[in-house]
Amino acid sequence: MISFWNEASEYLTETDPILGKIIVEYQGESLESRGDLFFTLIRSIAGQQISVKAAESVWARLVKKAGTIEPEKLMDLSAEELFGVGLSRRKVEYIHGIASQGARLAQIPWAELEDAEVIQHLTALRGVGEWTAQMVMIFALCRPDVLPLADIGLLRAVEKQYAGGKRLPTEEVARIAEPWRPWRSVATWYLWRDLDPVPVAY
Repeated sequence: MISFWNEASEYLTETDPILGKIIVEYQGESLESRGDLFFTLIRSIAGQQISVKAAESVWARLVKKAGTIEPEKLMDLSAEELFGVGLSRRKVEYIHGIASQGARLAQIPWAELEDAEVIQHLTALRGVGEWTAQMVMIFALCRPDVLPLADIGLLRAVEKQYAGGKRLPTEEVARIAEPWRPWRSVATWYLWRDLDPVPVAY
């Protein structure tokens, strides 16, 4: 379990009764991180703008084709092979481009960087926007206070729990999430967990 998980869960339970009920329901479960930035980055690219179910299917085929998700393995696969697992042509370009930067990415001292610096480094890569960078921050780097407001799952979960399912502007979601600081990553994970029968993983 991530070192801050229990502290964060207790804080959120005391701070937000709605979130507290979800935390109690999923007590004993937590974010599981591989601690592998490249893996999470590629998985996030594969899951961009498609459903969780579709992303799982594409990912399973990619892992089967590549064997392991490593820069060299992905570079060895042709564009046609990657396209064949269900990735779009654009995503194939992104994945090959990121794989070619694998050695450089491994040299960056991620743990020493501020959140804003991490986003700056990651979004400099073609195909990596703020959402993808935030998935890496949550799932690979285990940053505790990330709020991915572009994530549809998070928005729907907040709307379900705090607005009876009514659509909310992102500014309102951000306002609702303000009391969750400095543990917004943990709150986000629990809201994802409540929305989907399968824990979100990248």
